Amino acid sequence: MTRIEQIISKHSDTRAHAGDVVWMRVDVRTARDFGGPNVVRHLQTRFNGQVDRPESIFFTFDTSAPAKDIGYARNQHLIRRFAREAGIKVFDVDRGIGTHVMIETGLARPGRTLIGTDSHYNILGAVDALGMGMGDQDVAFAFKTGKVWVTVPRTVRLRLTGMPAPDTEAKDLVLFLLRKLGTRTLLGKAVEVEGEVVRRLHLSERITMASMATELGAVVMFLESGETASMDYRMLAGKELDIEPFGNDYDELVTLDVTGLGHQVAAPPSPANVKDLQELKGLPVDSVFIGSCTNGRYKDIRRVWEVVRGHHVAPNVMAKIVPTTRFVYHRMLESGILSDLFDAGFIVANPGCGGCAFGQIGMTGEGEVQLSTANRNFPGKQGAGDTYLAGPLVAAATAVMGHIAGPQDLGGTK
Repeated sequence: MTRIEQIISKHSDTRAHAGDVVWMRVDVRTARDFGGPNVVRHLQTRFNGQVDRPESIFFTFDTSAPAKDIGYARNQHLIRRFAREAGIKVFDVDRGIGTHVMIETGLARPGRTLIGTDSHYNILGAVDALGMGMGDQDVAFAFKTGKVWVTVPRTVRLRLTGMPAPDTEAKDLVLFLLRKLGTRTLLGKAVEVEGEVVRRLHLSERITMASMATELGAVVMFLESGETASMDYRMLAGKELDIEPFGNDYDELVTLDVTGLGHQVAAPPSPANVKDLQELKGLPVDSVFIGSCTNGRYKDIRRVWEVVRGHHVAPNVMAKIVPTTRFVYHRMLESGILSDLFDAGFIVANPGCGGCAFGQIGMTGEGEVQLSTANRNFPGKQGAGDTYLAGPLVAAATAVMGHIAGPQDLGGTK
């Protein structure tokens, strides 16, 4: 069986295969401050506010943390009141991005099923969990019954051969996948990614890869396990990352060679409009955003720090950093990185979705050019300007140079 068939079968009353429609039991159910208020309203109007196993239900506030307007403030407080009455835990505006909190707390772990009102909930494939983003009505139904119906997807085995250039990041790898496969090759399918380059990834890098399964059109992305990621997860969540080796069963095989791959940048208007860094070097920028569920972990921000040490953000560039969680923010404080980045001219905000979520740390204005480490650059997503997507190293160099650049343009990392 494929990985997703194994997980779904263990959570249903049947041996599930691709194409089957089955009822799947859900281990953890969440709703965020975007979509969560409607979940509460559905529960109140249809189910008299009743939920199944409240100890396995959580609310997470991350899209507007703290609330940026009266609407969000009203909705967040609506959820808080409901949660108190129902005995549900709230990871409030100080905790950070919900999917990352699920990983840090060990609620997301290999073989588990989780759902939430987040289109990037499949990020949990980074720890071999099946995370699925769903609409507010489906999530409300799961809150009440503990299950959802799913169509078991076909599985594509994605084999990456060769090794990229030394300073190539996970963001470059996943942008390369978008460049080669577009948004339709993996549409509606589960993906199992294997190869030496995958086994070497840190947990934060696995998160980067898995977070952009949505942009690839995939249901979920599972990654071949490696010892480095296992140690990261053990230190983070206090649990073992017991990922079973991939079997021999899959529906399709795609092989891509990443030998010598360098930095990639996605130009507007789509994450799939990917080019080599060299093609866009020198393009002036007005702002840089570093963060989001894709690239806001401590290792991501430390890479930025390694590049900008001894430098300062360029004049007329607004550079913003938003850590994914309170845990990441605390590590920045303890290590002194936050102070150094502040002195270098960065705006560092509280944990959350940041520039990816319609204004937590500001939007782009018409005519503004932004380089972002987020996962989407559709028109209007991060403002009225043009957004380019890249990894932390390119973002750091761009912030210092004032135009799209790579770390080698500053003499590399220190």
